[in-house]
Amino acid sequence: QVSLVASGGGLVQAGGSLRLSCAASGFTFSNYAMGWFRQAPGKEREFVAAISRDGSSTYYSDSLKGRFTVSRVNAKNTVYLQMNSLKPEDTAVYFCAAVTSLWSNSYTPRGKSEYDYWGQGTQVTVSL
Repeated sequence: QVSLVASGGGLVQAGGSLRLSCAASGFTFSNYAMGWFRQAPGKEREFVAAISRDGSSTYYSDSLKGRFTVSRVNAKNTVYLQMNSLKPEDTAVYFCAAVTSLWSNSYTPRGKSEYDYWGQGTQVTVSL
């Protein structure tokens, strides 16, 4: 049974940092590219970052590049999202997602529809 459990969200002041984790189980983690998305109230779910199955390739939303860093530890079946210099507009529920990537070490999909599995999300709230 596939499971993606995101954690690490919370309330933080503007300028602060958080590290989100997403623990995967039920599939061969190293065969999957991973992504992070976020959804603010009343808005569409948007792409944040993606990382290839071996971690050698990453891709970020242009608006977040430089503040957020995605990484993974395949031995721990976990993907991370380090978020620095947080702003109130970063407030959202953050979701991790997984997609099969058997043949490529550079696959970093950005589209929601490309992903096979989704976690339940973790709330991040940034206050002034």
